[in-house]
Amino acid sequence: MKKIIPVIMCGGAGTRVWPASRETMPKQFIPLLGNLSTFQETLRRLDPEIFDEPTVVTNHDYRFLVQEQMKQVGLSGDIVLEPERRDSAAAVAVACELASQRAADAVVAVFAADHAVRDVETFRALCRKAGAAAAEGFIVTLGIKPTHPATGYGYIRPGALVVPEAGVAKVEAFVEKPDAETAKRYIDEGYLWNSGNFFFRADVMRGELQNFAPEIAAAATEAFAHAQRDLGFFALDKASFSRAPKTSIDYAVMERTEHAAVIPADIGWSDVGNWQAVWELSDRDAAGNSVRGNGVAVESRNVHIRSDEKLTAVLGVDDVIVVTTDDAVLVLGAQHGDRVKQLVDELKRRKFKEAKEHSRVYRPWGYYQSIDNGDRHQVKRIVVKPGHKLSLQKHYHRAEHWIVVRGTAEVTRDNEVTMVHENESIYLPIGSVHRLVNPGKIDLELIEVQTGSYLGEDDIVRIEDVYHRA
Repeated sequence: MKKIIPVIMCGGAGTRVWPASRETMPKQFIPLLGNLSTFQETLRRLDPEIFDEPTVVTNHDYRFLVQEQMKQVGLSGDIVLEPERRDSAAAVAVACELASQRAADAVVAVFAADHAVRDVETFRALCRKAGAAAAEGFIVTLGIKPTHPATGYGYIRPGALVVPEAGVAKVEAFVEKPDAETAKRYIDEGYLWNSGNFFFRADVMRGELQNFAPEIAAAATEAFAHAQRDLGFFALDKASFSRAPKTSIDYAVMERTEHAAVIPADIGWSDVGNWQAVWELSDRDAAGNSVRGNGVAVESRNVHIRSDEKLTAVLGVDDVIVVTTDDAVLVLGAQHGDRVKQLVDELKRRKFKEAKEHSRVYRPWGYYQSIDNGDRHQVKRIVVKPGHKLSLQKHYHRAEHWIVVRGTAEVTRDNEVTMVHENESIYLPIGSVHRLVNPGKIDLELIEVQTGSYLGEDDIVRIEDVYHRA
């Protein structure tokens, strides 16, 4: 069997695990369960004996995060940039276009970047079977054997076996998320959870998209044809891609096609959809408490605490989730996990910046983190990776003072270039044209003090930028 081309969907916002996950750093890039992010764990599940190099479909804002996290686990591959979010059908259509460049009958597997799988060996064995069935023309999904009557998943009704030796069955129906009573009946009748993982031949899926969602197919073909390479990324054409209707691959194809098939999968799967799921997947003590980071639970049961920095302590509570970040605290009754999205929507309505942004903001050169701010001042911690540089820029409303605490900074200030070492500082007046470079072998860390009448990030005039943001 030819190697399967894995395509990882990596563009969601993950608001149900706020405040750890936000639009500027969503859950697929966060180590929710271990030392690696779910995106990195997804990459590591791809056995190179079964899978070709991965293709990652993401958006412009996450491109450098994807690139960096792939590098950390020693993998490379195509990174395709969607100019805007159009849901999974358009992404699958683009995956077909990309795979077809290698071979019309290439077998493709589509995975979400934010799912967890405990039994990796069984997962890989099922991928072999699903890939073989896909090569025969089936569009195969992994149907998860339910562990409880979940109301947050769609279900699949399997029918007669179509590849008996592999346990592949015809899909009789995809059904929507049920109520609790219906979910119990589905389990009794042998239904499976819809994992959203699909295996298909590129030409088969392409044909089904042309039959059932021709606007999506046409938009993907055109966006791919007019795509451009930018800093190693494959940027789809915005005008073409935006013409694709926003819909899922389930609605566009899977609920209509005659090629749909399913393999029952008992692999310890979870979509890590809320904090309750994180608690269930985490190591717990005898009282059912899970603590990640700086937390303590006393006389409490079934509590999940996550706090990377600040001490978070609970006493005499049960079935509670407490998540502490440097700028927000969530206290949640465990049974209300699916309502966090509504909470975040309300925070957005009230214009809380914490609803979408972390205090630490990642950039291709490193990151900055807000430490303190007032009416006319702001203090930031800035970390620049070795060999990286910020844009050549100026500000109309603020001056900056940089104090180097680690490493060495090469600072351009108007017509002079100065080396600033640890425990040294430099002043950048309003309007000065400046740039920060880390010429060393270790991270450059500095404290930036901004003063002025306006301190917003949009008061940056980029004159030159190696990341094409000018």
